[in-house]
Amino acid sequence: MNQTRLGYLYGFGAYLIWGFFPVYLKLLRPAGPVEILAHRIVWSVLFVALVLAAMRNVGFLRALARRPRTLAGIGTAAALIAVNWTAYIYGVNSDRVVETALGYFINPLVVVLLGVFVLRERLRPAQWVALGVGALAVAVLTVDYGRLPYLALTLAFTFAGYGLVKKRLGLPAAEGFFVESAVLALPALAYLGWLAARGGSTFGHVSAGHTVLLALAGAVTAVPLLLFAGAANRLPLTGLGMLQYLAPILQLGCGVLLFHEPLPPARLAGFVLVWAALMIFTVDLLRQGRRNRIAARAPAPVTAG
Repeated sequence: MNQTRLGYLYGFGAYLIWGFFPVYLKLLRPAGPVEILAHRIVWSVLFVALVLAAMRNVGFLRALARRPRTLAGIGTAAALIAVNWTAYIYGVNSDRVVETALGYFINPLVVVLLGVFVLRERLRPAQWVALGVGALAVAVLTVDYGRLPYLALTLAFTFAGYGLVKKRLGLPAAEGFFVESAVLALPALAYLGWLAARGGSTFGHVSAGHTVLLALAGAVTAVPLLLFAGAANRLPLTGLGMLQYLAPILQLGCGVLLFHEPLPPARLAGFVLVWAALMIFTVDLLRQGRRNRIAARAPAPVTAG
């Protein structure tokens, strides 16, 4: 199997797991969102530590200790992903899977927005049109919900911010994720200890299956991230960009078809506008990628002299 096909296989696996993640979270009831988050952090640290030990790659910690700015960036990334995870778990367990799916549909547009305001990037006309249509979609959904879709916007902005910080840090996937999780592990362990002391922990008190599912939170969190890293290293940006829509499509399907959440006409209209914005954005991305490939293949001009 060539590297491109392997990359698509890794990417499909990552987004498939993320797409059906709401089903897994529903199985963790009656654990609350913060308890699930704490278990997700603690078991992620243990799982990735085992992966790194198997790879015999633990020396990177000494190098990181001498880079305070990188450690500060990792702390920022950890805070953003913690907020993202908390919002997502809360959304799923409060029967708002459809709104969480909306957040990840909006995410590519927020990434473009951060590129403008943070990285000072210049947008092509089609990208401005996509952002305008996306803003109209949020307005329509605000009218439908009777409020801003704050859960979706929280997910979109925190994940986009997390991606921006990760891009600037440039750390390998497993190593970066391990340190991020380790930053959050101490407060997570403290919370789990406090919860157990007051008799509110569900770990070991519901059923053997429930306990196993909570313990698997680390693997379920880390495996798609590692698969995604493998895909990102093998695929062009356009290919990876197309795959990213798989997860929110599956999440939307879970919300409507499995959990029977409502999708009234006005809300559906908002989603249609989001999809239109993403279509404009994707077509423009594909066209620009084709132009770049043609320019790269063009012969260099011959100069006299």
